[in-house]
Amino acid sequence: MQTNIAEVLIDIEGQLRQLGMWDKIPPSSQALLSTEPFCVDTLTLPQWLQFIFIPTIYSMLEQQEALPERCGIAPMAEEFFRGTGLAIGELVTSLERMDELLSAVPED
Repeated sequence: MQTNIAEVLIDIEGQLRQLGMWDKIPPSSQALLSTEPFCVDTLTLPQWLQFIFIPTIYSMLEQQEALPERCGIAPMAEEFFRGTGLAIGELVTSLERMDELLSAVPED
């Protein structure tokens, strides 16, 4: 399952790059310290994915830490991009896959 998660992280990054939403300059350290869910008060959803979600999941995989048991990012993305006219289908599909992988009941 960890390999699948890493592959989906790569897909998400690729989709953000393709959409032109991969920032070259990180947000301020203050912006990254937000206590709001998804840092909605300081970051856009693509920034949150790039600077918080993707690195955190990679780190958890590398450290073999327990991964989140629930994930629901795809609906957030659909709402964030609503009305933008951007071709987000593949990004949403990748986020749905991540939601499924992280929300799956672990096998014994």
